[in-house]
Amino acid sequence: MQLTIPIINSNIADVRKKNILSSPKFGGSCDIDSISYLKKLGVEIVESKQPIQFMPNFGEHVHRWAPYIQGFSALFVQSIFDQYNGDYECPVVLDPFAGCGTVLVQSKLNSYKSVGTELNPLLQFIADTKINSWNVDPELLLRLYSSIPKDSRTPAPDFLKSENQFNKGVLKNLEFLKGGIDRITAKTKEQNKARNLILLAFSAILIDCSNLKRTPCLGYWKNKTVPDDAPWTLMERKIQEIYNDLIILQKDYKKKIKTESTVCLANTMEYRHDDNFDLVITSPPYMNGLDYVMNYKIEMAWLGFTKEAKDAKKVKDNLVVCDNVSKGLIRKFVQAESKYTNEWLEEIKSNIETNISRRGNYRRSDMPHIVHKYFDDMYKVMDNVIHALKPNGRFVLVVGDSLIADVYVPTDLLLARIGAELGLDIERIERARNRYSGQIRNYKLRETIITLKKAARRRGSNGR
Repeated sequence: MQLTIPIINSNIADVRKKNILSSPKFGGSCDIDSISYLKKLGVEIVESKQPIQFMPNFGEHVHRWAPYIQGFSALFVQSIFDQYNGDYECPVVLDPFAGCGTVLVQSKLNSYKSVGTELNPLLQFIADTKINSWNVDPELLLRLYSSIPKDSRTPAPDFLKSENQFNKGVLKNLEFLKGGIDRITAKTKEQNKARNLILLAFSAILIDCSNLKRTPCLGYWKNKTVPDDAPWTLMERKIQEIYNDLIILQKDYKKKIKTESTVCLANTMEYRHDDNFDLVITSPPYMNGLDYVMNYKIEMAWLGFTKEAKDAKKVKDNLVVCDNVSKGLIRKFVQAESKYTNEWLEEIKSNIETNISRRGNYRRSDMPHIVHKYFDDMYKVMDNVIHALKPNGRFVLVVGDSLIADVYVPTDLLLARIGAELGLDIERIERARNRYSGQIRNYKLRETIITLKKAARRRGSNGR
């Protein structure tokens, strides 16, 4: 079937629209553009549709305490545990991109020891609170929340545009709610955990109280209506939700409460683990325009993890790169002597550079180097993880591919290749769902599950 390309008329002044309509990728597909890479890698992508997105977690105990729309579903994590329960009796689990703790929480619900690393201090706090507060007396939580004064005010972070982000009445109530929380005095370890649960609840209601939405990028919602008392109403609802879950945890999951779960505030590109792991389950940042730090700037500021705008930039500059980093960071990378690369990556970079030059207008002229840095960052992450993976251990990654300046970037296949170069076997690559490019809306992309496996230790070997 021949695809009809719309005629570009002279009334379309927007260069970007012209580029989209004249793109050679208009109506294209990752399936076609992956063929040569799959042949070289010697693998096939199998269909395995399943719910990998965070959305189902809104109805799950503990997972629902604080949403993280970029995360994946607890159902998916559980399916991995179920799939390999015959291979690992009681696996030790790692998530090097812990996010809000989905893998860690689900591990604990199965009595599996788990470790996570997370560089965003807000997310590390949320994950830590989710996994280490199960023994808090539900009645203590209610008493502590009920005792907060309503006449103590903590001003909104002065470096945010809070007057635009919140209606005047809502903002006033948020400041008094935060002021009351800040007056809580925790004299015992359990009281401190309860206070952290209250702070977590506060972080979870901020966007619902605001004039914004996160779908998945943070942006203003033109017709959103928020009543002035929303902070108190939503907070009471969230506290009740956590209260109910604590009762269930202490009744039905009592033996699992002491299961060891840890999330370290650390850069996973640099962090070396003391433990060895049977299963690594993670979803690394996608190579797209989503800013994983600025998307949570409001919660980070209100909870005190950033005191000024440059604090968020420091966190972002140390994460696996996205296309919203500073040009200075990319210039520094270009000048570095030691970088991971391969011929696929070099060809992709060259094609992106050519297309940007042809277009004459693109949001980042240094995009080829951003793409390169992404895979250099991921090489460091995977190298660290593989050193901590036990023989016969599996490394499971959920990742999406990209279309950049009319160049297809098979992120999943490049990461699978890196895994193979580092000594792992590519056990399978599964397509979990289809998606579409943000640049060329009718170009089909995919979200895949990559499963890599470490070979069994040879008899007589002393190495890992």
